[in-house]
Amino acid sequence: MAEKKHISFTMLQILQEESDADHILSANDLISKIQQRLNITIDRRTVYSNIQILRQAGYEISDVSDNGKGYYLMQRKFEKGEILLLCNAIHASHIINQKQSTDLIKKLLGELSREQQKEFTSSVYLPNRLKSENKVLFFNIEIISEAIRDGKMLQFAYKRYDPEKKKEDWRKEPYLIEPRYIVWQDSRPYLIASSPKYSNFIHFRIDRMKNPKVMADPVRRFSRSEHQEAYRYAENKLFMFAGPTMSVVFRAHNRILPQLQDILGPQMNVSPSDGETSILRCTTTEKGAVFLAQQFLDAIEIIAPESLRKTFRNTLQKYQ
Repeated sequence: MAEKKHISFTMLQILQEESDADHILSANDLISKIQQRLNITIDRRTVYSNIQILRQAGYEISDVSDNGKGYYLMQRKFEKGEILLLCNAIHASHIINQKQSTDLIKKLLGELSREQQKEFTSSVYLPNRLKSENKVLFFNIEIISEAIRDGKMLQFAYKRYDPEKKKEDWRKEPYLIEPRYIVWQDSRPYLIASSPKYSNFIHFRIDRMKNPKVMADPVRRFSRSEHQEAYRYAENKLFMFAGPTMSVVFRAHNRILPQLQDILGPQMNVSPSDGETSILRCTTTEKGAVFLAQQFLDAIEIIAPESLRKTFRNTLQKYQ
């Protein structure tokens, strides 16, 4: 009797794993597969009645009257294209290590039929050799999210580059900050935070944080204007370089405008200059502007301010 109570659940599993619009299961297929899994004998009437139970539970199942062949699950949590897109993004992400990527992709592919899963294979994508070895990213995000949600102070160690040792090392003293927002910039997650010690916002790479701990002390309450300042802080930190922001004017070849749009986003203000170039205006840090100009050295020029033009010239001279 216990096995018969499991028929609907087992039938749903079979439809999820083995059926789609291109792989339709007949009533005999379902009878055979249920018998293999539950070691019981059922007939067509049992198939029909359990299909109805699943439909009453909200599952959309196509049958012979719809397709002329048999049964398949019509609606899933995600469309096939959505799953493949998410899998591709996870595979391409440098900050998610290989094991976590594999586990996440496996979970997502579990939402598709077995035949559809074959459309995402390792042979489709080049190996990502830039994968991080960091194994704590998801744990960090979970703890930080908890601190932000509950309005509590956050303590953590932080890895940074030590010029004297010429390597990355952990700061001796832990940070104690007020976590505000998690943002994604340059394909990496950052924590935007405030602190009684600093007059402005600060940010940290989440994958460089270690042993985050939610403290008992509450954070200061933010006014609406301070929340808006936090948004502006994240928007204006090109490549998440720290420092004060400034208004910067670039002249750029039109051929790189799509790439600049991806980097600068909606804040990019563009006006035509001539047939081949455009004038771009944005607000960012000095280091962010210089770094951007270096990435497109043959196609971009800093127009203003003059002090930034001089800084960029000095930077280039160092490498000549």
